Amino acid sequence: MVDVRDDLGDESYFERTRRVSVGFDAGLLREPLGVIPSQRPVTLAPDATVTEAMRAMQREHRGCVVVTDDGTRSSKLAGIFTERDVLFRIVDKGRNPAALPIGEVMTPNPDTLSVRATVAYVLNKMSVGGFRHIPVVDDEHRPVVVISVRDVVTFLVDAFPREVLNLPAEPAPSPPGAREGA
Repeated sequence: MVDVRDDLGDESYFERTRRVSVGFDAGLLREPLGVIPSQRPVTLAPDATVTEAMRAMQREHRGCVVVTDDGTRSSKLAGIFTERDVLFRIVDKGRNPAALPIGEVMTPNPDTLSVRATVAYVLNKMSVGGFRHIPVVDDEHRPVVVISVRDVVTFLVDAFPREVLNLPAEPAPSPPGAREGA
């Protein structure tokens, strides 16, 4: 933080100090999304079972799989299947994941980003759309990578290591009587 004194002339009694935040580099928002660490997507065909999708997600430590026309990265994106889908479209509905094709419970035609998008667009999609995973596609609408919230957090920690990693072990306690949470 930087202290900036308001110009109030000779009336020092009324002189106040404003705090101005310094540190965030807005230029990071204009960077291509390729600066965000990401992984190639795990792809499956629409006829793969939910059980197969969940096992692939567990094996690869991912929160989603992308569904393409033929189950490969060389075909067009058809949908996305996420952890949320497991909770709300399968568990919550009492459906059997062993026999259920992911094509029936995936999100078809998900929002995507172009490989030419910037970090600002990733943040916008995640914030406005409420997405935890954004598929990035090429000009032929084939999946290239999936960017997750975890990838964005890693990117921000890498961009601001001193500000994030050098924090005290515990945050300052709340004043007595202060409300917790939102």
